[in-house]
Parts: sequence; structure tokens; C-alpha cells
Amino acid sequence: MMSTVRIELPAHLRTLAGVDREVSVAIDGTPTLCAAIDALEAGYPVLRGTIRDYVTHQRRPFLRFFGCQEDLSHVDPDTPLPDAIAQGKEPLIVLGAIAGG
Repeated sequence: MMSTVRIELPAHLRTLAGVDREVSVAIDGTPTLCAAIDALEAGYPVLRGTIRDYVTHQRRPFLRFFGCQEDLSHVDPDTPLPDAIAQGKEPLIVLGAIAGG
């Protein structure tokens, strides 16, 4: 089964990839966070290593994942995405965290 997931990217990643605020990726199989990021990196190789570590595939410290008004940053990456995201009704949001003192 093929799904199309919409992903909103923060400004610095949009600039790097040369895309608009939102991109769509096709996922064959169960739409999970891992599958969505895999598809994003396959379609936009310049983003490899910017969202998650090259080796461990762990989320970068200053990025968060949100969708359907939920923080998905600490959910197991192989957990199926919420239905509204998997069906393309809502975007998966990659958000740059704000830090400071």
C-alpha cells in the first residue's frame, strides 16, 4: 500500500533543499516516522544527516517532530504515524527547537 505523507520543514532545511515549506513523500508500506524520514532523505539527499545522525539515525538534538497536535519526537520511529498524517490530511512537522538563555 502506498501512502503520501506531507512534511513541513523549518526554514534552514527548506533553503538547503531548495524547496517550499512543505514537501510530499511517497511511502510504500506502513507510514512510520522512520519511513517518512527515509523517503525525505531519498528524495532530497542533501538533507541526509541534517535531521538525524548518519550512523545512529537518532533525531538531531535541536529538531523536533510534531503532528496532529502531538509531540512525536520521542515516539519509537517505527510506530505507525497518526492516521491523519498517514492519509495526507495533516502534515508531519519538522520543527527547529529554540534554545537560548
